[in-house]
Amino acid sequence: MPVSYEEHVDQLTNKLNGAIPRLKRSNAYYDSKYRLESIGIGTPPEMRKLNVAIGWPRMYLDSIEERLDVETFRLSGKADPIERLTDWWKYNRLDEESSLGHLEALIYGRSYITVSAPGEDDHPDNPLIRVESPLNLYAEVDPRTQKVKRALRRYKGPAGSLDEYATLLLPDDTIQLRRSDGAMSRWTVESRVNHKLGRVLVVPLLNRERLSERDGRSEITPEIRSMTDAASRVMMNLQSAAELMAVPQRVIFGADAESIAGTGSQREILDAYYARIIAIENEMGKATQFTAADLRNFVEGLEQIAKHVASYTGLPPQYLAFASDNPASAEAIRSAEARLVKKAERRARMFGGSWEEVMRLAVLVMDGKIPDDYYRLETVWRDPSTPTFAAKADAVSKLYNSGNGIIPKERARMDLGYSAEERAEMAKQDDAEPVARLNALVGAPIPGQHRPPATPPPNPAAKDAPAQVAA
Repeated sequence: MPVSYEEHVDQLTNKLNGAIPRLKRSNAYYDSKYRLESIGIGTPPEMRKLNVAIGWPRMYLDSIEERLDVETFRLSGKADPIERLTDWWKYNRLDEESSLGHLEALIYGRSYITVSAPGEDDHPDNPLIRVESPLNLYAEVDPRTQKVKRALRRYKGPAGSLDEYATLLLPDDTIQLRRSDGAMSRWTVESRVNHKLGRVLVVPLLNRERLSERDGRSEITPEIRSMTDAASRVMMNLQSAAELMAVPQRVIFGADAESIAGTGSQREILDAYYARIIAIENEMGKATQFTAADLRNFVEGLEQIAKHVASYTGLPPQYLAFASDNPASAEAIRSAEARLVKKAERRARMFGGSWEEVMRLAVLVMDGKIPDDYYRLETVWRDPSTPTFAAKADAVSKLYNSGNGIIPKERARMDLGYSAEERAEMAKQDDAEPVARLNALVGAPIPGQHRPPATPPPNPAAKDAPAQVAA
């Protein structure tokens, strides 16, 4: 018996709502809104105000996302980018939107990318590619084919309206639905696009996918969460100790509290206590003070927790502020970032497969079929490591070596990160130089270009000439 559109929406809505609590918990750690839950009932309510938000999860995820930049797409075995796909990327503002999708995948474990044909108000030569949050969209994946079987996107109407909207994406149809009176009303179909492509136009962007868990998992792992909670508690205790014991308290013998606190109200007595004054009624006494508490144990404990976080995440020590006072050398910095760079490369490889599938779906939407060579599509990522430009320029110049080295000029410019447009403009400038023009006239090789040695023309007269033997 075929499933109705309303049943599709209800089934996928239940799965979407079932995943939202776990997703929001991960988002709470990223936004540092986990404080009350992490402190628990063992802490007096008065001390909860002293709790500190520890932003290590945000720092860790942002450090990975900042190293994930898609530059272009090309076919395996070819160096030139595919201009058509680059134009689609720019048209959909994916330079910015892709970063949001990568970050959502790192926080929640997954995000989604949808593809659709251009509408009446869109450019007819560019498909629409949108990045979606897992809080609003859920896609059901076939465990055998690893392709999306169906997907649902839910969203609400304007503020103050009870309207709810849903987009149901099926292999041959995309259906827009609406209901006006909340959960008590039925869904009605507003529009339907029968594209007959045989594919659901949704691609999951998965993070930390496993064979036993294909939905992806958050990069904020349980050990990172527990260390963040522990650091928050240490900082809370540090503030409590600093408020009460970090400054020496003075003791005055021979005076009662009322003589110092004025009317002797509870608030004034507490104000005197917080001013580090303790009054004791004893005429034979004298004024003295207690020794201030040493807060070093809190600081050292926080440093130990930070080192555990560094071992779990691969963040360099300077990111977590427990490095030594001596500045590290460039080689030491690159060595400290090795694990973080490798993590970014792994994420680029995982996310790259999703972006390649997105571009294949975009070609399917625009052309009605996917060319065979597009299954050799590659995503070109920017180098996730952080070498200085001077170090990179020095290495590239040594390889180039004035045109007689290992790589030609064009390869050197590519390694330095110049875009295809910039390299084309540089090539025009090279051709406009007087030396290049003169070489073109006389047939001399242009500096920076590797050419095979010229073969001397055959000499017919030497065909029958006797061979000469060297003396």
